[in-house]
Amino acid sequence: MTVRLKEFDKKEMGARIRARREALKMSREDLGKRISVTGKFISDIECGDKGVSLKTLYKLRQVLGVSADFLMAGDPPDISDNEKKKLISENILGSLSVCSTEQLGCMEQIARLYVEGIVNKE
Repeated sequence: MTVRLKEFDKKEMGARIRARREALKMSREDLGKRISVTGKFISDIECGDKGVSLKTLYKLRQVLGVSADFLMAGDPPDISDNEKKKLISENILGSLSVCSTEQLGCMEQIARLYVEGIVNKE
């Protein structure tokens, strides 16, 4: 059996990095400082002009709060619900890693109210 390999697309990865950075309300310079590169290098990555080393990918993953798989390939289409749930949970926790204790308290209240609302509808 021959497995058809998907081609890696730096522009698509850059678009995912940019979207995630903007969702976190981070400038290119802010992201660059957090991973020890310049804002210009972040721009080059986001435009697909430059690739990233494994070390930089690992830092991006941590700061942006998403998996390396997501950054490189987007959401994998053929994963189980449990795997999707785990990825989504990791992405949520990663997003919250930039919040203060006060902000986390607010998010806890929001999450509790949201879950209660869903449970009561079912």
